Amino acid sequence: MDSVSFLLVAVILTALAFDFTNGFHDTANSMATSIATGALSPRTAVAVAAVLNLAGAFLSTEVARTISNGIVDDAEVSPVMIFAGLIGAILWNLVTWLAGLPSSSSHALFGGLIGAVWVGSGGSAVRFTAIVEKIVVPALASPVVACAVAMLATYLAYVITCRVAAGVTRKGFRAGQVGTASLVALAHGTNDAQKTMGVITLALISGGVLGHGAGPPWWVVLSAGLAISLGTYAGGWRIIRTMGRGLTDIQPPQGFAAETSATAVILASSHLGFPLSTTQVCTGSILGAGLGRRLAQVRWGTAGRIAVSWLLTLPAAAAVGGVAAWVADRGNGGVALVAGVAIAAAVGFYALSRRSPVSPDNVNEPHVPERAERSLGTTV
Repeated sequence: MDSVSFLLVAVILTALAFDFTNGFHDTANSMATSIATGALSPRTAVAVAAVLNLAGAFLSTEVARTISNGIVDDAEVSPVMIFAGLIGAILWNLVTWLAGLPSSSSHALFGGLIGAVWVGSGGSAVRFTAIVEKIVVPALASPVVACAVAMLATYLAYVITCRVAAGVTRKGFRAGQVGTASLVALAHGTNDAQKTMGVITLALISGGVLGHGAGPPWWVVLSAGLAISLGTYAGGWRIIRTMGRGLTDIQPPQGFAAETSATAVILASSHLGFPLSTTQVCTGSILGAGLGRRLAQVRWGTAGRIAVSWLLTLPAAAAVGGVAAWVADRGNGGVALVAGVAIAAAVGFYALSRRSPVSPDNVNEPHVPERAERSLGTTV
């Protein structure tokens, strides 16, 4: 196998590995509130999300085209840079998963690619205007919009059903959550699975397999959809606990409103080709649902930790991607070294996670930061 073929295979496998981490990292986006309210059992929820993520991957390729032709100059990108960027994204996903923080897998991917391309080809190969328009602006606007929409939807849900018996309201909204959570999972597939499609397409373009400006081939769409759905089925229970229990105490009307709001924002962005963070959208909608219910508890300490992880995601992934690009550029030996370090780190993170495991059986128990906030009286 020649050097180019080796790199392309390494990039494709690493991209699918990232897609898998994206899946279990973002399962919480669609199913955390339904699991928290009891609308779906944990195992059923992840199975439904996995199937719908796969289906959503086939609905559109606009986001994939934005990544493969939008944020970096594909003529200046090499497979080594793409490989290194993916390593940066994977490692940041694992760090935040271990901490139970719903950071953005999308921004980890963008940051890793930006750092690797900047080191490999210089700043001129990074399209900063497109990054601001397609990534930064949506990142700032989408959680705010989702929060506002969910807050209004939650308020209206309680006003409209105020004369209905509490048991009937709870049962009705739980049934509705099955549908709305499914829509979020479908929308997630239309947005997040495409990011890996775009990366693989970019690698095929840089390796001369596809022409400049080409879209993802069918096998890329299928493999990306399968990888993210398998990751989704794996669970990501640590982040599900944070989003379902850490931000606010979710009741069925709030869960229904949060999921409906998130779906609307995500599908609108996919249609426009904006590769926004579904994590930020869903977190914003959950926060809005907490603010929309009178006397609801919003845990601002947890929200603050999540916000800090959002701010660190792009620069942290970019730094790792840049270092990985510098090492991997030394040849196949460098690529193998970077891959080996990443695998060792992944094994280490998994071993650390087993010290305080989170599973379908305990995912609805309060997590440690939440208990600490309650004991200090900081829940408002």
